[in-house]
Amino acid sequence: MPVIRAQSGLITQINVFTVPAGGQDALIGYLSRAAEVAREVDGWISASLHRSLDGTRVVNYAQSADEEAARRVVRHLMDRGLIQGNKAYGQANPGLYDVVFTLERED
Repeated sequence: MPVIRAQSGLITQINVFTVPAGGQDALIGYLSRAAEVAREVDGWISASLHRSLDGTRVVNYAQSADEEAARRVVRHLMDRGLIQGNKAYGQANPGLYDVVFTLERED
């Protein structure tokens, strides 16, 4: 399960894909299979996929225990051709992030 908490030490990879019309489902299927492979890496924590309501983007929100674990996940996926393969589905814009602020509604 994703953990969104400031100062947790976790590293989040956020990758925003721009996809052609009708391309969301194919990319989501591909990324779901890639997440199953990433899960094999020590330090991998979670992956969450989001589809935009306008049908033009897919966001992959993946978390690792630390920066080195995040880099191990990327290497693992690259070694299996899964990073290169996602280019067939759309334009990727990846980045590694550290959560620095969160705010929740108090009930």
